Amino acid sequence: MKKIGLVGGTGPESTLMYYKELNQRIDRLTGGKAMPDIAIESVNFHRFWGYVTDNELDLLTDYLVEKIDCLARSGAEVVSLTCATGHIVIDRIRQKTNTPLVSVPEAVCDAAAAKGYRKVGLIGTIFTMEKDYMKKPFANAGIDVVIPQKAERQLIAERIYRELENGIVKESTLREFQQIIERMRTNDGIEAIILGCTELPLLLNNSNSPVPCLDSVDIHIERLIEMAMKD
Repeated sequence: MKKIGLVGGTGPESTLMYYKELNQRIDRLTGGKAMPDIAIESVNFHRFWGYVTDNELDLLTDYLVEKIDCLARSGAEVVSLTCATGHIVIDRIRQKTNTPLVSVPEAVCDAAAAKGYRKVGLIGTIFTMEKDYMKKPFANAGIDVVIPQKAERQLIAERIYRELENGIVKESTLREFQQIIERMRTNDGIEAIILGCTELPLLLNNSNSPVPCLDSVDIHIERLIEMAMKD
């Protein structure tokens, strides 16, 4: 089994989720015979977020490449970012490192295509919703991606940053998100909703969402496991 490297800290809650799920799922898959070797390089979240909000994409790229190179030197053979927003620079990262990177947008797009979806909604940080890095694989696959209205995007981004990034899950926030997704289903015809931020599964799932969820964390972890266990 290949050693897994995670660029974590973006934020800590999602990093914990990745670590626990990778261990538990591989333990189950191997009948209790193996758990993965995992290395984590944790970024300074405030530094990371400052580069994102200030559009300092070269600095963001160099910072993440530095972390990925540390993981590679530790023996990690399969590496991933534990947040969707960091994928804003994934093409730049791939130009600067030869370490295999398991992409969130590509994995989620493959899952949507496998289910036969033709139009999906996308929620996440303001950057994930408004930039193209999450949507690009879907466009290439002929799948339409719909984002919420401007005021809805601002509300979602605020709740992610102020609450979910800090592990705070509120019933009132769940109701707000449910209303937004229901409006997108009724008005835009979405068939599913991409949970495009790794903290969103703390709040939403198939049992409480108006449409099926494409859980980026769950899908990404499954792809990571597949790559790590591949001969």
